[in-house]
Amino acid sequence: MVKGSVTISIEDFQELVNSSEKAKEFRGKALLASKELQVFLSFLTTRADIEKYIEEFNRQSQTSKIVINGSQAKIEIKDETL
Repeated sequence: MVKGSVTISIEDFQELVNSSEKAKEFRGKALLASKELQVFLSFLTTRADIEKYIEEFNRQSQTSKIVINGSQAKIEIKDETL
């Protein structure tokens, strides 16, 4: 690791801080939305046979996977479960 320093304007620093806060807020909202989608998918699995559609989604998706365990759905993103 190389130690050093950098000088930026107060405005740029504040923008950097704000972008970090916005990213945290967005992550929280995305997590909430994924949990709501999991509830919806769990509901659908008890009402209709959607496994073939989930298999097709999982085959095409490059970033996430839907896993059905009984009547509970989980959305997995790479190595992380939401």
